[in-house]
Amino acid sequence: MNISRDSDIVELDGPPEFEYGQKVRAKINVRNDGTFPGKEIGDVLVKKGDEGYVVSIGTFLQQFYIYGVDFVAQGRIVGMKRKELVSAEAEQPASREVA
Repeated sequence: MNISRDSDIVELDGPPEFEYGQKVRAKINVRNDGTFPGKEIGDVLVKKGDEGYVVSIGTFLQQFYIYGVDFVAQGRIVGMKRKELVSAEAEQPASREVA
């Protein structure tokens, strides 16, 4: 039986990219793959650009960290991979001085 992996990288060899309480932003739209209760498969759970806070850090397939992110504005906690997230602080647009 072959297990389909979307990457050969084993994230668990290093520390998690994000910390508990860190503000993060979704890099992509995330749809329900059938694991999110109360929503139909294919429903959009998180839109690109939505912001939330890391509330849990787990693992998946002994390969990836899975970050439970509380998207407060959407009222849901969604499990996401590192490649689906970016630090919200790192993505802030550069401030400009106002004369």
